[in-house]
Amino acid sequence: MSSAFCSSSASSSVHHQPRGRHFFVLPFLLSRLWSLIHSLPSSTRQLSPPSSSRVLTLDATRFKGCSLVHLPVMIAKLVSPLGSPKLAATTAQFRNRLPTQFRRGAPLYIAVVVFVLFLLNVTLFHSGVQDTTFVLPHVATKHNIPKYTRAEFPRKIWQTWKVNPLAFEQRDLDTARSWVGQNPSYRYEVLTDSNDMQYVEWHFGPDGFNRPDIVNFYRSVKAAIVKADLLRYLVMYAEGGLYADIDVEALKPLSKFVPERYDMADIDMVIGVEIDEPDWKDHPILGPKSRSFCQWTFMCKPQLPVMMRLIEQIMTWLNGVAKEQGVPLAEVKLDFDQIISGTGPSAFTNAIIAEMNDASHNPGKPITWDTFHDLGESKLVSRVLVLTVEAFAAGQGHSNSGNHDARAALVKHHYHASNWPSRHPRYKHPAYGEVEQCNWVDECVKKWDENVAAWGKLSEAEQKSILAEKERKEKEREEQRKKEEEERKKKEEEDRKKKEEEDRRKKEEEEAKAGKEKAAKKNAGKGNEKAAKDNKP
Repeated sequence: MSSAFCSSSASSSVHHQPRGRHFFVLPFLLSRLWSLIHSLPSSTRQLSPPSSSRVLTLDATRFKGCSLVHLPVMIAKLVSPLGSPKLAATTAQFRNRLPTQFRRGAPLYIAVVVFVLFLLNVTLFHSGVQDTTFVLPHVATKHNIPKYTRAEFPRKIWQTWKVNPLAFEQRDLDTARSWVGQNPSYRYEVLTDSNDMQYVEWHFGPDGFNRPDIVNFYRSVKAAIVKADLLRYLVMYAEGGLYADIDVEALKPLSKFVPERYDMADIDMVIGVEIDEPDWKDHPILGPKSRSFCQWTFMCKPQLPVMMRLIEQIMTWLNGVAKEQGVPLAEVKLDFDQIISGTGPSAFTNAIIAEMNDASHNPGKPITWDTFHDLGESKLVSRVLVLTVEAFAAGQGHSNSGNHDARAALVKHHYHASNWPSRHPRYKHPAYGEVEQCNWVDECVKKWDENVAAWGKLSEAEQKSILAEKERKEKEREEQRKKEEEERKKKEEEDRKKKEEEDRRKKEEEEAKAGKEKAAKKNAGKGNEKAAKDNKP
């Protein structure tokens, strides 16, 4: 049977009582306790023992569904002689064992204790039923991407390469040191062919963003340049900061990458123009590459939606190519232009312009490349800061890119790590080679187009003559390249030996200087001892 103060069963849902009602319950409790104490007679008397030696027991079932606020009232009722006549004798017997002084002060003690408990933990009076709300663990998906809210860019510099920095060639060490030297307060990290997979699994596996499709895709891809492009996007999505190719040298510190007139809180990404040759946008080969942002160096904050969309677009594209070729991802064959448009600068550029045109960023006029053509100064568009071509791509010989001595030049790309086209060839005419060799020079491109168009009209003898001349020139260029490579290695070796000799000589000089100082101190000590002996009486 349930108590008069209790509900018949515990409620299945939590309903907190208004806090004001507890001020009616508290006086009631105090009055009941006061009546209980003062009902005890002050004189000591002997009562006949109760008819039963049974002690007070409380059936737990009688409290089912009760709030803690009810318990003091129930106990008061049960132990009160009026409320439970059968217990009166037992209560009186226990009461007569208490000192009179304690009984007189008991009401005050009880009132103070109840009041303190009320102040310290009002929630005891709310409900005896605990809130049973469960919070499911947060899982990040493409529909639930965590928002990065810090105003500053992460102070991290990322590079990727085949080997770790301890095994770098001198030229790679030089470029790597430029980033650390210009930015001593930044964290610097290199991901390699040995640890890239672990990085992707850690950040995009079950304990990270929980994207097994990304992990499996990255594991399946074998084309080095595709993995290199994809890895930079994955890193910048996961952690943000600055990414730079291993052959890119820092000319200025990262504090100079964002002009002072901008507020970092308004910028999510910093990029620069690479190729700005829109006059060739309709060329069958050069067109798709004629307008692009640079992705060998860029900055961004972590978890930008544009980075994730770019990653997913690459996955969709390459899976489609594999399906067309009827091979698994590991066996896909890609040419130069497919790399550029699928994972490289063109893919990067298209994703960013699409993000700029997102309705949430730009509800007005559509953004096109015209916005960035002949860019004379940096421009902030839809939270993306676009720098001039000189910033990241100076000294290219096209796109009005100037030189590395320009005030706006922030990095220098040495291109010594850009040998991937040898594994993903461009279109190469048997006689006139690659149109990219023209480096966007108008006269050269036009001449190449004319020669290719006229090739089919030449006789076989004329074609053979042209091919022989081409072979001779290529042989000369190859010999020149080998000569320059040998000279470069020779100079590096000479510089290394020179440095070793300087270090050895410096060490000998320091040791000699230390020896002289030690000898001087020793002689000075002997002189002091002799003087002390001479001064003795």
